[in-house]
Amino acid sequence: QVQLVESGGGLVQPGGSLRLSCAASGSIFSGTTMDWYRQAPGKERELVARITSGGSPSYKDSVKGRFSISRDNAKNTVYLQMNSLKPEDTAVYYCHMPYASSWGQGTQVTVSS
Repeated sequence: QVQLVESGGGLVQPGGSLRLSCAASGSIFSGTTMDWYRQAPGKERELVARITSGGSPSYKDSVKGRFSISRDNAKNTVYLQMNSLKPEDTAVYYCHMPYASSWGQGTQVTVSS
């Protein structure tokens, strides 16, 4: 069973930045796609960003140009750099490995003045 552990969430003012990290256990990380999802109160969980094993990223339209997903296979870690944050980005952010059907515990991001 793959374990995913997120970190890096917190409270930030509008326009600020945060970088989320997700560390994965096991040996399959480098060969598989990784996702970042988020879930705001009262809303469904939604896919925010994806990075393939080859490093190709894709993004939800509302975060394009502001968020950047990357990975470090040597550290079994995927990152989500979030810039120009808006109050509507407030949510619990989850790391997901589709191949293993694994989810992290989530990290809270709150954007508020």
